[in-house]
Amino acid sequence: MAKTVGVGITGGIAAYKIADLVSKLKKDDLDVVVMMTEGACQFITPLTFRTLTGREVVTDLWARPREYKVQHMSIAEQIDLLVIAPATANFIAKMAHGLADDFLSTLVAANTAPVLVVPSMNTNMYKNQIVQENMRNLLSCGYHVMDPDSGLLANGDVGKGRLPDIEDIYQKIIKILSLCR
Repeated sequence: MAKTVGVGITGGIAAYKIADLVSKLKKDDLDVVVMMTEGACQFITPLTFRTLTGREVVTDLWARPREYKVQHMSIAEQIDLLVIAPATANFIAKMAHGLADDFLSTLVAANTAPVLVVPSMNTNMYKNQIVQENMRNLLSCGYHVMDPDSGLLANGDVGKGRLPDIEDIYQKIIKILSLCR
């Protein structure tokens, strides 16, 4: 039986790069469920991911599903791994403090599968003491947290904060899945 990867996309400029990751996962015969925050939908549309996965993309906690299910619970029970990429400073804070105010954050709260967090943000945000503390909190909860890459950022700065290469994220997913149920 194929493993199921939940991909939670948050509102960072690197959101568009996740289409390549989803495509790569699908080519490896993994089942992929995509959830997007409202902010993510500003950078790339759900239609892209619906086309790549053949599944509806969940963007709204209050949307009526085709069949009655408590969606965040239903998806949490299906997935073998939850990947949050790009993980913004805001969403990292939500996860670190158990906030559940949109679909993706309620899914994180209900989830029992391993979680891979892939931060992506400006260098100054990444280095912020509070953001670093939030990431340490996630690590202490057993989450897997990738280091961002260094290089040219969206605003023209050079520094640490870039989304890691899609191949590196993919390899980390495969490694974690090999250790799962």
